[in-house]
Amino acid sequence: MRRFVIAVLFAAVLAFCWQSTASATGAEHTYYTIREGDTLYEISRQFNTSVALLQVVNGIEGDLIYPGQVLKVPVGGTDEGYRIRFSQEDVMLLARAIHAEARGESFSGKVAVGAVILNRINSPFFPKSLADVIFEKTDDVYQFSPVADGSINLTPDEESIQAAIAALKGEDPTNGALFFYNPDTASDKWIRTLPVLTRIGNHVFATKT
Repeated sequence: MRRFVIAVLFAAVLAFCWQSTASATGAEHTYYTIREGDTLYEISRQFNTSVALLQVVNGIEGDLIYPGQVLKVPVGGTDEGYRIRFSQEDVMLLARAIHAEARGESFSGKVAVGAVILNRINSPFFPKSLADVIFEKTDDVYQFSPVADGSINLTPDEESIQAAIAALKGEDPTNGALFFYNPDTASDKWIRTLPVLTRIGNHVFATKT
């Protein structure tokens, strides 16, 4: 049952990613019926697109396809302009970070943690990919303590996955925060000097000066 729920949540993410990129680019598509011996790579070459885009548009995990299956295929030239920014692996990574940082927090508190991570991707002060943000080090110290203590590897619960999806859809209860901390346990004096945007549960959310 748990695997089914997670699969449904991933399907929702894939659908959202495709809807947002398609609406932004005015994408059109055609349909292709898979024949014996076809591969996603060959189909992507035939239609001048990418395997990643075919997977996202059709909700395919991995490379498994079968004869008779009908694929939706983007048309209109190359897939330049389609910005598939987040894979299913990214969604799970974000959910793991949320679960590790915000276990016991409200759903809004979990979304807020996810939003901070995504806000960093769009900030000139941080790396430009989800993994690089989460695993970033400063002076040999990880930005997020769950990476250092290994709790980033815990399996996220369903609420953390839902929170990751909500953050990816643009929900941001922090109004643009780039940092969060627990004022009862944080030992870093510098982070306490940052302008506070809001507090949600046990976390204070802040931005740069």
